[in-house]
Amino acid sequence: MPQNNPKIYPHYLDLKPVMHVAGTVRLPGSKSISNRTLLLAALAGGTTTIVDLLASDDTMVMLGALHSLGIKWEQLDERTHIVHGVDGVLPVHQADLFMGNAGTAIRPLTAALAVIGGDYTLHGVSRMHERPIGDLVESLNAVGAQIEYTGEAGFPPLRIRRGHIHAHAAPILVRGNVSSQFLTALLMAAPLMANEHPVSIEVEGELISKPYIEITLNLMRRFGVTVEQDGWRSFTVQPGQRYVSPGTIHVEGDASSASYFLAAGAIGGGPVRVVGVGRDSIQGDVRFADALEQMGATVTRGDDWIEATSNGVLKAIDADFNHIPDAAMTIAIAALYADGTSTLRNIASWRVKETDRLAAMAKELRKLGATVEEGLDYIAITPPVQIAAATIDTYDDHRMAMCFSLASLDGAARRGNAIRINEPQCVAKTFPDYFEAFAGIAKGELF
Repeated sequence: MPQNNPKIYPHYLDLKPVMHVAGTVRLPGSKSISNRTLLLAALAGGTTTIVDLLASDDTMVMLGALHSLGIKWEQLDERTHIVHGVDGVLPVHQADLFMGNAGTAIRPLTAALAVIGGDYTLHGVSRMHERPIGDLVESLNAVGAQIEYTGEAGFPPLRIRRGHIHAHAAPILVRGNVSSQFLTALLMAAPLMANEHPVSIEVEGELISKPYIEITLNLMRRFGVTVEQDGWRSFTVQPGQRYVSPGTIHVEGDASSASYFLAAGAIGGGPVRVVGVGRDSIQGDVRFADALEQMGATVTRGDDWIEATSNGVLKAIDADFNHIPDAAMTIAIAALYADGTSTLRNIASWRVKETDRLAAMAKELRKLGATVEEGLDYIAITPPVQIAAATIDTYDDHRMAMCFSLASLDGAARRGNAIRINEPQCVAKTFPDYFEAFAGIAKGELF
């Protein structure tokens, strides 16, 4: 059984102003790829060796759930995990699963367990019980699953009982404008439903975060399942396909985590290089580098690395960030170093993440002296002449902590200041050693 990360964090972390950054950072594994790979490896036939799996709270949640479901796995060394697949037949039919605040774990597991059948309860921390899952539950119950809410309707905790899936009669309908993880969950469970007949999934409304669906489809192909696609509206899995281990699979470095270091290079001089993602990454968040280029930074790309360097004061940006909502948070901080008002649009999904990120970002940016306009699905940021020294609340949200560390950078705009980050332990969700990595590129003392 996995143990929680033993790293001990202070209640707050004081960051000194940083005059210049440069260096190389090897990224931790992608959270999105790691948890998808773990579940696919568990459902597959055969044994899968996973190299460079992310070590974080969210992957510990998934590993713990797999253990509770009777799926055997072991960690060979710091870089290598072995998962023994069960070919779609779970050894344990009754389990109580704690899912923490890991959306990448609870949503695909809900779909898989509902299709396979058994008696399972899924619950998490209080914030998880505020994160919507109703669209996924309704889609599954409409085709014969038996999922009940044991708290507030539309949200975890859940109880899953054995249903009678009849997904071939009509397409499975799912809304696309709340979270792409609902579609990901249905796609990953679809081969388990397509025994004798094809299974089709149709998206209602706009599909957000399409690059995350591309990750899902890519990994399903790696495990032997091909999904037929009609644009972003319809997806079909033909019968007779099953997940089969690819043998060994490598987890890319986390492109969302890369954003903090690339932004640091664009703000604070550079060059800063991230290793683990490159020009051919399957993660959409590598497009964050395109946004930095629009803001005037110099970005170069290799097969497994990306590098950013400052060209002076950044240019303000006005763009749609629906495709990279997580990495877009970093653009909101880069906007503090721009030459005018930056507007980030089509980011309503921020409101249903680890916290209401639109409200949290607006509040904390104002502490730094920025002028902020917060809309239902956008945020407009006018930078201050000088970033104010401030204490930043993190809302138990890893990305809030990592983003706001960048406000300590002085850079060409000469705006950085001392920043206190409250409750820095939240970075353990995806990047336990983030602050050490950040200190590694700071030229001068950070803490």
